[in-house]
Amino acid sequence: MYNAIRPLLFKFDPEAIHKITLMAIKYAGLLPPTYALLRAIFEVNDPRLEVEAFGVKFRNPIGMAAGYDKDAEAVRGLSALGFGHIEVGTVTRQKQIGNPKPRVHRVIESQGVINSMGFPNNGVAALKIRRGATKVGINIGKSKDTPVEQAAEDYVELFKRVYRDADYVAINISSPNTLNLRQLQAREFIESLLKEVTLVRNSMLPRMPVLVKIAPDLSEREVEDVLGAIQLTGVDGIIATNTTIGREGIPPQYRDLKGGLSGLPLRDRSTEMVSCIHRKTDGKLPIIGVGGVMNPLDALAKFEAGATLVQVYTGLVYAGPGLVKQINQALLR
Repeated sequence: MYNAIRPLLFKFDPEAIHKITLMAIKYAGLLPPTYALLRAIFEVNDPRLEVEAFGVKFRNPIGMAAGYDKDAEAVRGLSALGFGHIEVGTVTRQKQIGNPKPRVHRVIESQGVINSMGFPNNGVAALKIRRGATKVGINIGKSKDTPVEQAAEDYVELFKRVYRDADYVAINISSPNTLNLRQLQAREFIESLLKEVTLVRNSMLPRMPVLVKIAPDLSEREVEDVLGAIQLTGVDGIIATNTTIGREGIPPQYRDLKGGLSGLPLRDRSTEMVSCIHRKTDGKLPIIGVGGVMNPLDALAKFEAGATLVQVYTGLVYAGPGLVKQINQALLR
């Protein structure tokens, strides 16, 4: 059915369609009959799908990536689509309107999306999570106006604010759409940043898993710097990867658009990054693989590369909400 209506959806602005579908999922989750119907259609319940990562038990290994539900408005509805976890955010300390519009562009020829959103969200104080039958990660990020030298203060304060509502917290230092944010992946910043966050984390009980989300554009040496900081500070896992600033695999007319590229053009680079991290950590660091999962085979490739969990987002734009069920069924086969 989604394949039939997708051409119609693609005639409209992608950010407007995103807002409409998010609200539809939100209210479907709030109404018991529609919530039950969605679960009956999309859920795959089988104990063989259960997985444990960084001390958290998931009903299946497929999650919604950060960026779809920035303010955790539709968690309950999304949980009915069969996800094992939903990562909300990115959340900042204060409300942000993000970058100027238009800031989301479909690259239909390549099954990609370019976005330059810039962390639009209502701020951490407005975050209210209405849970469904799934785990929730909260993705936190530096505010646009916070200098990178003071970024740790943002992340520490955000961690304190979201701690009680999360099953894990993801530190986003890799979006290309907040000025200078990616500098935080460099050795001179990341070690001190993670030290300050984990110092606060270690003072709280129960222990909250902390993960770091990295860019796909890092060199091997830069990946080693990040992994060294993770090992030194006791961070629990890594999310590989965010969107790319590269433009390989898309038509020339899209290459000057600002923002991060996701979807099929990111798939291979993201999977290579998962494999690299798995190899360099001897498989001991839990990895959430994300980037270009457009069908079940793409998800299986991420698992084979070493991912413990896999997230989807742009794949849902092109394949529809049935993608999660298709992946879970493929895993069982």
